[in-house]
Amino acid sequence: MTGPTGNIGRPVVGMLVQRGERVRALTRARAVAGLPDGVEVVLGDLERPETMAHALEGVEALHLFPVPDTAEQLARAARRAGVRRIVVLSCGSAGHGDEHHLRVERAVQDTGPQWTQLRPYGLMANALLWAETVRTESVVRAPYPSFSYPHVHEADVAAVAVAALLEEGHAGATYTVSGPEPLSQLDQARVIGAAIGREVGFQELDAAATHELWEGWGYSPEAVDHELFLLGEFAETPAPSGRTVADLLGQMPRTFAQWADEHADAFR
Repeated sequence: MTGPTGNIGRPVVGMLVQRGERVRALTRARAVAGLPDGVEVVLGDLERPETMAHALEGVEALHLFPVPDTAEQLARAARRAGVRRIVVLSCGSAGHGDEHHLRVERAVQDTGPQWTQLRPYGLMANALLWAETVRTESVVRAPYPSFSYPHVHEADVAAVAVAALLEEGHAGATYTVSGPEPLSQLDQARVIGAAIGREVGFQELDAAATHELWEGWGYSPEAVDHELFLLGEFAETPAPSGRTVADLLGQMPRTFAQWADEHADAFR
């Protein structure tokens, strides 16, 4: 597991352990909190492929967090180590020309063993970026309030990843994974309000204010511009839905209302 403590990586680790699998988690830190008992933690850095050889020894399947600059070296190292499958955590934006994720996808396709690409549409967990202003001011600040995306619960993406890591029938597939329905940002604010028991307003930001806010969160100016482009693209027409866990695994996809109830304390 690379990215074992992320929004998707952490539930993948938990689901694998529940299924009785031996899991090795790659981390740059010696101490990692919150991983299940029995998970083997090894030191390594995706940005330094020379640190990865020992981590790949004896590994059958690799969950790959996207780091474009080293993806080809990592895929080659995985093949040399005898890794049979790589599941790439990509993004729905790859279907709209996002080179950050496309570079990783191509590197694994060209040089790695069996592969499956997962392209989740916007994660429901992204709404946690609004938590501070909802807690303190009962407002969401974002551009394009009518932007509508079939946001997907991170646990649903994790379930598809686990199936692709362990089961036959997913090799060579690129799955755009979406939630059960498109939901606008205005509707997300309303649903969060229902979960916490008070009304949550929405303040629309222009491009300059969005840059100021998101660059403060750590986004590069180029990443903000790309996100603004995608938001504008789906402001009038909802983004097309991909495949849900109902299509892929036969289980009902989680709704944003469920997600908001699960994370209500973060917004209170």
